[in-house]
Amino acid sequence: MTGTAAQSPQRGLYAPTHEHDACGVAFVARLHAPPSAAVIEHALVALERLEHRGGQGADPDTGDGAGILFQLPHAFLREVVEFELPEPGTYGVGVCFLPRAEDDRSAAISLLERTVEAEGHTVLGWREVPVDETACGEGALRTAPHVAHLFVGAGEGVGGDQDAFERGLYVIRRVVEREHLEGLAIPTLSSRTLAYKGMLTAPQLSRFFSDLRDPRLASSLAVVHSRFSTNTFPSWELAHPYRMTAHNGEINTVRGNRNWMRAREEQLESPHFGEDIKKLLPILNGELSDSASLDAMLELLLLSGRSLPHAMSMLIPEAYNGRRELSEEVRDFFSYHDSLIEPWDGPAAVAFTDGRSVGATLDRNGLRPGRWLETRDGWVVFASEAGVLQLDESDVVAKGRLHPGKLLFVDVEGGRVVGDAELKAQLAARQPYGKWLSERAVRIEDIEDRCPRLPRVEPLRAKQLAFGWSEEDLGVLLGPMVRSSAEPTGSMGNDTALAVLSDRRPPLFNYFKQLFAQVTNPPIDPIRESIVMSLQACVGPEINLLGETPDHCHQLVMTQPILRNFELEKLRQVDHHVFAARTVDITWPVAQGPDGMAARLEEICQEASDRVNDGVTILILSDRNLGTERAALPSLLATSAVHHHLVRQGTRLRCGLVVETGEAREVHHLACLIGYGAAAVNPYIMFESLSAIQREGRLPDDLDQADAVNALIKAIGKGLLKVLSKMGISTIRSYTGAQIFEAIGLSPELVERHFTGTPSRVGGIGLDVLAGEALDRHARAYPAAASALLPPGGVYA
Repeated sequence: MTGTAAQSPQRGLYAPTHEHDACGVAFVARLHAPPSAAVIEHALVALERLEHRGGQGADPDTGDGAGILFQLPHAFLREVVEFELPEPGTYGVGVCFLPRAEDDRSAAISLLERTVEAEGHTVLGWREVPVDETACGEGALRTAPHVAHLFVGAGEGVGGDQDAFERGLYVIRRVVEREHLEGLAIPTLSSRTLAYKGMLTAPQLSRFFSDLRDPRLASSLAVVHSRFSTNTFPSWELAHPYRMTAHNGEINTVRGNRNWMRAREEQLESPHFGEDIKKLLPILNGELSDSASLDAMLELLLLSGRSLPHAMSMLIPEAYNGRRELSEEVRDFFSYHDSLIEPWDGPAAVAFTDGRSVGATLDRNGLRPGRWLETRDGWVVFASEAGVLQLDESDVVAKGRLHPGKLLFVDVEGGRVVGDAELKAQLAARQPYGKWLSERAVRIEDIEDRCPRLPRVEPLRAKQLAFGWSEEDLGVLLGPMVRSSAEPTGSMGNDTALAVLSDRRPPLFNYFKQLFAQVTNPPIDPIRESIVMSLQACVGPEINLLGETPDHCHQLVMTQPILRNFELEKLRQVDHHVFAARTVDITWPVAQGPDGMAARLEEICQEASDRVNDGVTILILSDRNLGTERAALPSLLATSAVHHHLVRQGTRLRCGLVVETGEAREVHHLACLIGYGAAAVNPYIMFESLSAIQREGRLPDDLDQADAVNALIKAIGKGLLKVLSKMGISTIRSYTGAQIFEAIGLSPELVERHFTGTPSRVGGIGLDVLAGEALDRHARAYPAAASALLPPGGVYA
């Protein structure tokens, strides 16, 4: 569609990647009764009572979005179309938003019909959806599509299998969507569900779509949504519900979720799709909103054979680490799936349906409201707040609020509400997840020490100078972190120059600014809400997301992502079944000058790719070879470049990335490395500097080396949790590769190539300047330091 938020290009300081929304969501279901118009009526009443949660623009008659999703109403459709419909389940209906211009609409219809026939199914006919354009505002009308229903008959190839037919309709839709035809969108194409939605207010929905006022329209369930776009451009196709979900909240990790899904696509295999799975790619893209991306992932998992509760528990898992009230089997279920996919994290209340059942879940923090009730005569209602329907209190047999990470599931066909505990127990019993974890997951403390190699000895001061350390890093940051096991406390504000304007040659990390939760998106308190926070990290290869085998959890598991020096050496020597670790040098010859860094960066990417193709499953990017004749590339540049290169090659998930660097010395530095793809980091100069200041008497006498390192790692962990919590993210697994930063002062070419997907609204320097600054820092230390003293710093004092 034209003029949508998803397709609005970046202009000036507007960046579509920074959009968020907050909304009202509800569902209504009726158990032990045939489909009825009352369900639709009640759902529309609930929607209108959520109107205050929706938004309008300057034109009060143009809404941010409202919609309803319900079961395919066969009896109604049979009476309103002019052609004969086959039995329910053997045909599907596509809600098509078509271009208003006749020529463009004809092209869209032709594309749809050709695709249906090419995929072995039959076009039964079209129906013009009656609309009342006087019911919406001028703003909505200017971008309103032509709405039509496409009827598709199941081909002989599905053999009466409705699930197979649903997959066929999914393939048809994805093939059409990949054509990117301007003005064409397909909100739903299903044999089970039908959606009516648009850029409308809640009361306008039933006035605009007269079908919704027809008493013949019947269903056993309905999901409704009233959208409030806090800083997005509303559009017709971005109105909820989507094909399976209606979402109130933000997915803070969506950029990383999309990146990781892109990396997974080359591995996707499913007996349900066979070769057709290639037609689905890409599953996600930057044009989708965060809610639409979540919906697309749920759709893929569901149509690949997982149940609705299973798929939702993978995408938005409950916090389970340290939760002794959860059974061991349930904790094993979540731990196993941590190896398959990172959580889609952020405040969220999600209603979901596949047309046979309906349910809802909250994020692990419970940062969006959800209330539910069940009545004696079979009504089940869930909504963003209580009171959306006026029901007799004496008829209510159960009610409550949805708790953080919990599921509410209504089995409409089975006629009952299934509680969270029962659902999770059923999921945990599907496979012997605990046995798989005990046999295949490897903890780093269990790896045998096998004569680790000793690093080449270089004077510490020379290394500190070459990496840009200052006295402030030792005295203001490192010392207090060890003494208090926490980041040092300072006054707010930073009046130093932006990195691109500074003459002090700051590290590349300083060109990246952390984003943070804002508008309707609350941060987390990492101290008082520590039960939902997790630093647990996994290193190693990932395999087909759509499968479920013991090998899926064969990874190295660490309680936190900071590696001690001896732990890195254990990792370097690892040879545990399929694990194979190799080191890639991220330094380049000083004699090659600034141009040598760009050439070496390409070599590093190619070497990483070659190593992975040779079967290496853990890549260690190391700048330990820094010395008189070799300068270190910025570790963040090397990490992100390799990460994105492997994503483009389709091999990223065949290995885990570990970074061994002397450059990182602040929590922000470590957060950047993790945010751009590193599963674990060994900041070895931090540990060597710690030993030095301890020998100098700058730490308590009763603190031994091991305790000092533990205190430092604990402080870093607290700092990382603070960074995560500012953005409303709970787990380091979700933060890894999420790129929740904005670049300031880097050239567009550099960002596009090596920090792909990072917002950068202010251009600046390229690789040549970064190389020159790296060589300048190197010249301070080699061949001989002009001074044995570190520069004073000046950032914190």
